[in-house]
Amino acid sequence: MAEGAGDDWTDTPLLGGRVRVRQPRTGYRAAIDPVLLAAAVAAAPGERVLDVGCGVGTAALCLAQRADGVCITGIDQDPALIAAARANATANALGARLAFLAADLLEPGEALRGAAFDHVIANPPHLPADTGQPARDPGRRTAHVEGRAQLADWAAFCIRAVRPGGTVTWVHRADRLPEIVTALSQGLGGLTVYPLWPGGRTARPAKRILIAGRRGARGPFRLLPGLVLHRPDGHFTPEAEAVLRHAGAIAWEGEGAAGVGSGRGHGLTPHPG
Repeated sequence: MAEGAGDDWTDTPLLGGRVRVRQPRTGYRAAIDPVLLAAAVAAAPGERVLDVGCGVGTAALCLAQRADGVCITGIDQDPALIAAARANATANALGARLAFLAADLLEPGEALRGAAFDHVIANPPHLPADTGQPARDPGRRTAHVEGRAQLADWAAFCIRAVRPGGTVTWVHRADRLPEIVTALSQGLGGLTVYPLWPGGRTARPAKRILIAGRRGARGPFRLLPGLVLHRPDGHFTPEAEAVLRHAGAIAWEGEGAAGVGSGRGHGLTPHPG
């Protein structure tokens, strides 16, 4: 799938094998975050989605598999990851609806200038630039720790890239929620937070959250019950399995902790105000 692939690359099945992702064996490896991100976007046929910091294309591939007729553009500053993303799109027979560009969100270039997408999704680096003892591997460090582009820069770029009334959806660390809300509020309204609870044998704080809003909306801030990921035995809950294995959508409207919809066309619909 990628030139030079071999022992340095692995093939990872996602969505119960509906999607297969070739990704580096070392460095940053996509886990469940991009799968959950893709499940949280209510993209309709004919709409355009931008995946910012797409890596090898995991979220874009999962979203394209779930949402028929949706066209997705992914950008990343690493040309090697963009090459892998393109190869993944071809291998999954999704190349006609996916495009990947090497671009820096601080200097996006002409290809993205003035673009207005219906939805923008992102899994930004989760740690601030001054984090102590960052990962030694350059790929993991770039994926996990902010570089020149900090959280406010990611938010500003995503807001500029979405059309009025369009949605911006992130997956991020729960402990950075105050900063995230401040940054995304500079253009988005109706912000909605969906916690991802670890579950397990004991109640534990949420480490990850999904958050979304609409450009130009004036709806209230909402904190929803969210999704419990693990059963007491450590395996995924049926609701988590519905998203991660069976390509279900996260339904944010009027749902409880098991807010997972089935089929396509469901997903995140922030209140427009």
